[in-house]
Amino acid sequence: MRLLVTGGAGYIGSVVGALLVAEGHDVTVLDDLSTGHEDAVPAGASFVQGTLRDDAGGLLDGGVDAVLHFAAKSLVGESVAHPSLYWENNLGGSLALLEAMRVAGTPRIVFSSTAAVYGEPEQVPIEETAPTRPTSPYGASKVAVDTALAEYARMHGIGAVSLRYFNVAGAHREATGPGSTGPGRTGPGSTGAGGGGRWLGERHSPETHLIPNVLAVAQSIARGSGGHLTLFGDDYPTPDGTCVRDYIHVADLARAHLLALGACQPGQHLIYNLGSESGASNLEVLAECRAVTGVDIPAEIGPRRPGDPAVLVASSARIRADLGWQPGLDLRAMVADAWSAAEAMAEPGLAP
Repeated sequence: MRLLVTGGAGYIGSVVGALLVAEGHDVTVLDDLSTGHEDAVPAGASFVQGTLRDDAGGLLDGGVDAVLHFAAKSLVGESVAHPSLYWENNLGGSLALLEAMRVAGTPRIVFSSTAAVYGEPEQVPIEETAPTRPTSPYGASKVAVDTALAEYARMHGIGAVSLRYFNVAGAHREATGPGSTGPGRTGPGSTGAGGGGRWLGERHSPETHLIPNVLAVAQSIARGSGGHLTLFGDDYPTPDGTCVRDYIHVADLARAHLLALGACQPGQHLIYNLGSESGASNLEVLAECRAVTGVDIPAEIGPRRPGDPAVLVASSARIRADLGWQPGLDLRAMVADAWSAAEAMAEPGLAP
């Protein structure tokens, strides 16, 4: 299939794009590189640096079978400080993309959504039927895009799937071998697992996710620069007093996108949660990071952050029943892969 991956130079988009290329699809990545990295674009994919408003229409005019839509601003704090930026980019850009799809006759879209649409849930595990009560403009913008997808499905026959992620972690290593276009870059036919290729992992700035922040402290200590970690709150109603979050490996997440692509049906908008259904506390994540890195990472307890729920855990029963998806990689694998990627990216002269 001919596929357009918006935001395909970012963390999740690049991993999904790599798996699509490995499956033999004809992939074009559209990214403005405001937060993505050109060297993360999957080998074998075409790359266009541009925006949804200016460039999506022209790319779709050439005939595209489906869109996988990752392009968005995604920092909760920034969305609170600058809400118009999030409405303009996340909702405005998505509306421009949907209208371009309507004009070009592009029939399918898989949308990168978020657990932030639920806000502070009434019960866990969170099901797709839970009320959407986002506590930030970021989450609200994603709910608004879901509404638009439902309307374009109803009025114009587009088939859409929204995937609501919980905490994505880990990294994906591209394979080398036949079809590769250069060192560490894979082409069609590669497995995307094992191999000796480059790592595709998190490179956010600023970094707001727990696992890469813990690993950054471990790297600093291992290199003699010192450092410590701050965990926010240890008096939550959880087994060890720290927040519990649902973590999912980025490779498992990427597999779900390939399944969702096949599940798009004309005139339907489907919504699926993606998570492990178990959850891990902040102290459990810290313990895994210490075990994987071999570094005794010091941690102190700071005050709670306003608005942090005690527990956020997904129910993935719907996508398991409908599409047969379930996560296969545990927290140890997420931390180990993230650590390997972080170490590879820190080596001077090495491609990520």
